[in-house]
Amino acid sequence: MISFNTLVFVCLLYVIVLFLVAFGADRSARRHQSRFLTSPMIYTLSLSVYCTAWTFYGAVGYAARSGLEFVTIYLGPTLVMVGWWWLLRKLVRVGRSQRITSIADLLSSRYGKSNLLGVIVTLIAVVGTTPYIALQLQSVTLSFAVFAENRPEGWALADRETTSLWVAAGLAVFTILFGTRNLDVNERHHGVVIAIAVEAVVKLVALMAVGAFVVWGVGGGPSGIYQAITEAATRVPEEAWALRGGRWVGLTFLSAAAFLTLPRMFQVLVVENIDERQLSTASWAFPSYLFLMSLFVLPIAVMGLSILPEGSNPDLFVLTIPLHFDQQMLAMLSFLGGFSSATSMVIVAAIALSTMVSNHIVMPIWLSTRPGGASMAGDVRQLLLYARRISIAAVLALGYLYYQMSGGGAALAAIGLISFAGVAQVLPALVGGLFWRGASRSGAAAGLLTGFAIWAYTLFLPSVGGAGVMSAELLANGPFGLSLLRPQALFGVTGLDPVVHALFWSMALNTAALVAVSLITFPGPLERLQGAQFVNVLDHTSATQRWTHGIAAAEDLLVMAQRIMGADEAQSLFQAEARGQGKEGYLPDTTPDFISRLERALSGSVGAATAHAMIAQIMGGETVSVDDLMAVADETAQMREYSLQLEEKQKELTSTARQLSDANRKLTQLSIQKDAFLSQISHELRTPMTSIRAFSEILRDGGTAQPEAAERHAAIIHGEAVRLTGLLDDLLDLSVLENGQVQLNMQYEALSSVLDRAEAATSSLVEAQGLSVLRKPHREEVMLNTDTDRLTQVFINLIANAAKYCDAPEKELKIRVKQGDGLLRLDFVDNGKGIPPESEAVIFEKFSRLSDQAAAGGAGLGLAICREIMGKLGGTITYLPGQSGAAFRVTLPLEKTA
Repeated sequence: MISFNTLVFVCLLYVIVLFLVAFGADRSARRHQSRFLTSPMIYTLSLSVYCTAWTFYGAVGYAARSGLEFVTIYLGPTLVMVGWWWLLRKLVRVGRSQRITSIADLLSSRYGKSNLLGVIVTLIAVVGTTPYIALQLQSVTLSFAVFAENRPEGWALADRETTSLWVAAGLAVFTILFGTRNLDVNERHHGVVIAIAVEAVVKLVALMAVGAFVVWGVGGGPSGIYQAITEAATRVPEEAWALRGGRWVGLTFLSAAAFLTLPRMFQVLVVENIDERQLSTASWAFPSYLFLMSLFVLPIAVMGLSILPEGSNPDLFVLTIPLHFDQQMLAMLSFLGGFSSATSMVIVAAIALSTMVSNHIVMPIWLSTRPGGASMAGDVRQLLLYARRISIAAVLALGYLYYQMSGGGAALAAIGLISFAGVAQVLPALVGGLFWRGASRSGAAAGLLTGFAIWAYTLFLPSVGGAGVMSAELLANGPFGLSLLRPQALFGVTGLDPVVHALFWSMALNTAALVAVSLITFPGPLERLQGAQFVNVLDHTSATQRWTHGIAAAEDLLVMAQRIMGADEAQSLFQAEARGQGKEGYLPDTTPDFISRLERALSGSVGAATAHAMIAQIMGGETVSVDDLMAVADETAQMREYSLQLEEKQKELTSTARQLSDANRKLTQLSIQKDAFLSQISHELRTPMTSIRAFSEILRDGGTAQPEAAERHAAIIHGEAVRLTGLLDDLLDLSVLENGQVQLNMQYEALSSVLDRAEAATSSLVEAQGLSVLRKPHREEVMLNTDTDRLTQVFINLIANAAKYCDAPEKELKIRVKQGDGLLRLDFVDNGKGIPPESEAVIFEKFSRLSDQAAAGGAGLGLAICREIMGKLGGTITYLPGQSGAAFRVTLPLEKTA
């Protein structure tokens, strides 16, 4: 028979082996020899922390009491791993990009790095995990008691309360030594992960060994087990093993939600994840592990009911069956499997909870009470380690307290479901934060507090009712006799299982509060920015915060970083930044990018919210950069996408209507210009023709005898003929240009020479109108390879227009030459009133003249001809609004120059 001393010795030996495994893994990680540590199978086995003493012991008891309903605790995680891949991938991506250290840190960071929200989640996690801690204490205590009861002479074993106290103290010491030996900058515990993987193998082997013994050693093979199941079904009351659809759905959802939100599961699933590709393996390997863990649950339960004395505790069949057949070594292996299940859960849960408590409660309180805040000297690392160690002890103490208050007699499965329902209250805020940009901090806080209050009132407090927390009268009649507020029949809903009842109301009101408050509150810029980055994390991965160029000295930041990260890590970070800035040997500049990188590095140790607060203290405040505001604006646009689409369509219709109106107005103006052109052409043709005809008739008929008069009449006839010819030339020239029949005469000539010729051709008009042409000859030393005659024609027209139409008292025309972007630009700017805005659209059209039709001569074809010429030369001519007067820009590509 196994003695008590032997049992304790085996436990201690097992713990020492785990320590050695963890020490070796940590040492390999520090030497960067971590290929085995990053194996997808190690990550998959670490997820087995889900399988606690509830799974190892309680699943069998669950099956004995409720038949196949135990499958729901395996079905939920399986559905998550297989069907919720999109959610898991997003969680892991967010965890890596935001340097998340816990589930409280994730929600705090998502909702504007709110530490208040982190505190709420931390308290919910602590209270929700407390029943689970009690479950582990109960399972280990009961397993010790089983060995004492089966020893013929018996052990001098103390009462269960004393035993559970020693177990709690031992687990606390074990966890403190195991999980808080140092402050890991990245919050990744390679040693812990490897140890959990080892324990996963131990408990799987132990359970399958017991199952194989029961099936083939006791039951006579699968056929005998089938017969035993059939006989057991006749002895068990029908309602006990009945399949209740509502409870199955509720418990499956509950186990799926708990798989995502339990602090220990978030720790191994997200924080300890090194590579997203590990999820691919885990998506099929972990469900396979759960299948193996559940494979022999029903046979063990059935054979326990068949062969063990009536009244035996079904939760302990895994131990009592081997002991009943005097299989001491098998019983020892089973005990180690249960011990592994309990210790792995306590270690990871305590590490996760202590991280949350230290980062979101201890550190903010410490920062607020220190006169110098984050800039004070001192080693924060030691403070964090002490805070986490004390938190671990406090968490185990709470578990022991709950164990005593609940009496320690409830079924393990019932205790586990209470814990599941508590931590599941985080799910609406978690899913809403990952997929809904409109979810706000106020909405998340309202939902969490509402759901937690309903869970505590309808499930948690009734579970410890025997301790006097809730009286039997309150449970039966509700507070103050209000039957609608009965804890287990809330709002008059009766007939539901207590767990399903609490789950339904807590999750429904939790979600409703989240949605309602989010819709009526408006988040700040940082909260909206974080929301956009979380929701769109699969599209891009960027920093969570951009700091403006800070007023903080690099020395203050280095002091703070050394206190959090350690001297070596902090100095390496600062030296690398200095090298990147070209300041090797000096401290780096506190640029926004560096401050953001430093914040992410600190987040790995103290969490995003605390790191943000510490840097904000040193920086003297915080602001959101222009880039961040642009990101928020973009996120806002996406939130109102449907509304904006309607607005855009309305704008398109308005723009189209405006364009039609403009086109109609332009056509009307052109029609008017055309009528004016025809009238002007008629006038311009008729006037010279009338003069030619009249004076030629005088000369023909000999109406003048004086030679001087005849000479004057002949000069008039010649001048009018020239005027008529010029008008016809303009019409023919425009027609040739528009039809593409023009032949260009390309030649090399200096720009200054072309301008000189244009100025000479208009000299008489310029002098007559009193126009001063201002040029800068040194800018005109550019060789052109173009049709310089045509270009001269353009320049002549522009200079002539300035002389004729500029209405300044002292007329000036500035010709400015510029080069750049592969273009040669010439601006012709006079000092008149310019062209009215409503006429700018038609000045290059044919027939267009803005002044009185006869005031300056011509028919309004000059600018239309210029536009056609510049198009043929590969350039443009445009009007420049907003100048001191009328301004035209002639542009030629530089490749047309030489």
